[in-house]
Amino acid sequence: MNNNLLGIVIDPGHGGADSGALGNNQQEKDYTLKISKYMYDRFKELGIPVKITRDNDTTLSPTERVNKILSSFGNDKDVIVISNHLNSGGADNPSGKLTFFEKYYDKLPKYDII
Repeated sequence: MNNNLLGIVIDPGHGGADSGALGNNQQEKDYTLKISKYMYDRFKELGIPVKITRDNDTTLSPTERVNKILSSFGNDKDVIVISNHLNSGGADNPSGKLTFFEKYYDKLPKYDII
């Protein structure tokens, strides 16, 4: 395994005018931000280089989001991008946390994250 991790970029899905999924008076954007801030703080505690695309309830266009990701540590295979989303669904529909990991997840050092 190559341990040349440049950094991790955490992307809280949605935000601002884009609420994401809605249900039970809850908004996806709020929970993706809470989850992402927890992850950001935890990676920082572990000494892992980490950036976050938004740390408050702000709207990011798709272009702004990609630019923030790319400007964090560059466009390199040794950068991990984690994009957090939450699915909503009815009785027969899938629901729950959805996280997109960039394909080079093996670059993440072996830390006890949780």
